[in-house]
Amino acid sequence: MYRLFRSGARAALPEPTLVRLGEKLRPQVVRLFALVGEAIASATHALLANDRELAKRVVDNDVVIDDLVNALMKRAEVELLDNAQLNADERRELLTLLRILPEIERNGDLAEHVARRAARGLGAEMSPRSRGLIERMGEVASTIWREATDVIIDGKPEAVGAIEDVDDELDDLHVSLTAELTSGSMSVPVAVEVALMARFYERFGDHCVNLARRQIGRDGAD
Repeated sequence: MYRLFRSGARAALPEPTLVRLGEKLRPQVVRLFALVGEAIASATHALLANDRELAKRVVDNDVVIDDLVNALMKRAEVELLDNAQLNADERRELLTLLRILPEIERNGDLAEHVARRAARGLGAEMSPRSRGLIERMGEVASTIWREATDVIIDGKPEAVGAIEDVDDELDDLHVSLTAELTSGSMSVPVAVEVALMARFYERFGDHCVNLARRQIGRDGAD
């Protein structure tokens, strides 16, 4: 968990730098955020419902996310290198896009990691309490992704505070799930896999914090 601001009064947030992307890029960025949000929600559902077909679709769709990220990076790089007519604001927007795209791709990968375990039927082997905690982590992950979308796509820096609060909840859930893993309610191999999934959800939240931090132009992302 990374706090964007210290406790006490918060400094005024700078103007977001990714809300004025040209028509060629913005629709693809919006689609990318939608794909990742759908991936984490579907992976969690597949795990808890023991829906192996859905889990396999999430794994397959990660290729679509990766391809879209790569296409956007190449396009942004070409614009920066070849378009001499770009003004300073436009260059800053493209640089911001290049900085956040790897973070977005990592969140897609985290959803894929959960889906791979769902495809192996891990959800059916988990204890009731661990299933409940993972269900809540999935809900919170979807919430924090929506908040990150508000910051980046819709230019709402006030959503940063909500991202911090939601990330705190993910951290707390991770602690609770870790305690459950030590209770002996699951076999050691299952507990190890669940521990990894808990880490995936926690990292998902951390990446959202980093995305918001990079979007509002602050250094030192986690």
